[in-house]
Amino acid sequence: MQFFKRFHHCPACGGAVEYSIPADDNRERATCTVCHTIHYQNPINVVGTLPVWGEGPEGQVLLCKRNIEPRYGMWTLPAGFLELGESTAEGALRETDEEAGAQIELQGLYTVLNVVRVGQVHFFYRARLLGTEFNPGPETIEARLFHEHEVPWDELAFRTVRETLQRYFADRREGRFEVYCGDIA
Repeated sequence: MQFFKRFHHCPACGGAVEYSIPADDNRERATCTVCHTIHYQNPINVVGTLPVWGEGPEGQVLLCKRNIEPRYGMWTLPAGFLELGESTAEGALRETDEEAGAQIELQGLYTVLNVVRVGQVHFFYRARLLGTEFNPGPETIEARLFHEHEVPWDELAFRTVRETLQRYFADRREGRFEVYCGDIA
């Protein structure tokens, strides 16, 4: 896992760090040679929503055009990093408000996508929009509703967004929505 950040100095005391397998563990960890603190590196959680306005084939999905890197100017579902002290549902609501200024009602967890190569897990909730007035925050250029045939597939920022949208439209045609867990290579 060479792509993950490697410690050289202990964040707790500044001492030198060595990588070894601690007692009662099975993975190499960054361990301080001075204060003996073991530094665990865990996946980062990304939370968001798939907000929908309307029912059936005429229903539209809300996408946000990014005003930040990575993928500036590309479209995404409202999402971002989970904060300490909040649940995945609370984080998804917060991110939807921050990025789109949209008021929603969560309808349940929809996709859980492991992006192992970058150490992230993405959680998307299905959501019902409570209105069509949006007030995008500074991370968003534009928040807009799209029918399925209007989705800018070639301009989507992330594979997790593409996977979630493709599954949503397929599930909508079949009239059932089940939680999907998968991996993005």
